[in-house]
Amino acid sequence: MRKRMYFIPAGCILFILYFTIFGERGLLRIYHLSNEKEQIREKVGEIRSENDKLKREIEALKTDRRYLESIARKDFGLVRPNEIVYQFPTAEKQELKPQKAVSTAVGSKR
Repeated sequence: MRKRMYFIPAGCILFILYFTIFGERGLLRIYHLSNEKEQIREKVGEIRSENDKLKREIEALKTDRRYLESIARKDFGLVRPNEIVYQFPTAEKQELKPQKAVSTAVGSKR
């Protein structure tokens, strides 16, 4: 009879302990939410820095003529009148350059 008396409080303690750790508001859930919150904070920081960078670029495009000219030259290949542009092949373009293909004409005699 006495042994049964210990099962009831032990069962209650185990029941409470289970929900304290694994329940909807348990320690594991709090741990996962804390990790998720930290990841979201990092993402927000990255997005804020990207927004600041874009704001600076917008302001430079509105006010800085030299920056605007550099964008026009680099992205659109624009040049000033009477300006000569020399283009040299880069190492990357030379590697991608296709080999001369040997063509054979159909019906030709050698």
